[in-house]
Amino acid sequence: MRFSLQVDDEHTAGFPARMETEGAGPSWAVGEPTARSGSGAGAGAGAGDAGHTSVSSPGADDTGSGAGEVEQPPDTGDGKEVAATGDLEAVKGYSMPAPEMAAEVAAEVDENLPDIGEASFGKSAEVVIGADDRVQITNTATHPWSVHSSLRITANDGSQWIGTGWFCGPHTLITAGHCVFIKNSGVPGRDGWVRSITVIPGRNGAQQPFGSVVSSNFRTVSAWSNAGNAEYDYGAIILPTNLGDRTGWLGFGAYSDATLLASVANISGYPGDKPAGTQWYHARRVTAVGPRKVHYDVDTYGGQSGSGVYRVVNGGRYAIAVHAYGGGSSNSGTRITSEVYNNLVAWKA
Repeated sequence: MRFSLQVDDEHTAGFPARMETEGAGPSWAVGEPTARSGSGAGAGAGAGDAGHTSVSSPGADDTGSGAGEVEQPPDTGDGKEVAATGDLEAVKGYSMPAPEMAAEVAAEVDENLPDIGEASFGKSAEVVIGADDRVQITNTATHPWSVHSSLRITANDGSQWIGTGWFCGPHTLITAGHCVFIKNSGVPGRDGWVRSITVIPGRNGAQQPFGSVVSSNFRTVSAWSNAGNAEYDYGAIILPTNLGDRTGWLGFGAYSDATLLASVANISGYPGDKPAGTQWYHARRVTAVGPRKVHYDVDTYGGQSGSGVYRVVNGGRYAIAVHAYGGGSSNSGTRITSEVYNNLVAWKA
């Protein structure tokens, strides 16, 4: 196994795409000082950040701003719930590994659909952090695994891609902004709002315990749709049904730097290097935080863009970030700041 160290970890799921956007917030990378512990939730993002202005796909009715900067509770849906152990999921065969260096891994993909990140950022070598010790989830009809959804994305030009999303309410899934709005692809007719997304909650290969639903009703924010700013890479899928009442959903919250730095980052999703449509879990501690990013050395792979990064508190699962980027020494997600929190509250209404 070959090992590689990379200075720049601002890639999307392993795709080099460090975006320097005029007018964007301060950049941040591993090696720079973390924000002060004990500072407020979403510190540094700034109240009233115009980059978080909600935008909707054509024909979709936008909703107003949410209020408050507290947790939104999770819901277990109709199915049974799998108990968590402390701040980690109780997954058979998984224990918290020690921090490791990044290692290149060869992918054997048995599905001819690429990661949606390639549409906006291009393709490059993928890595996991050290040994690949992700664990497959097979009881996907139970909470919390049921809230994680395999996405089949059809772009404006008819091309198809894969991604991941997670329920935050009865009819709303959160995902990466680049899953719903493609930027800078260089392909005529591909950029902009995707045409449709097929949502398959709790998918386990050919098994679809909750069926599937198609949506063309999406949300993102202006700093992503206008500028492709990686610090604002989040969005939502609005379903025409309340399927989330069956699957349940994750809670979410805007937390202080100190809380995040003391948290374990749990991630489950649908990576493209594993058998098609299978769900895989991994967890490690948060390694660093920035004003709009959370960094962790959790193993992820292309196809997991949009996965929920969540902490477990007294058995409840609360999202802290939206996974969107990967690199040689760290993976990262868009932090749920107070502005992001308000948009998620509005989008789940």
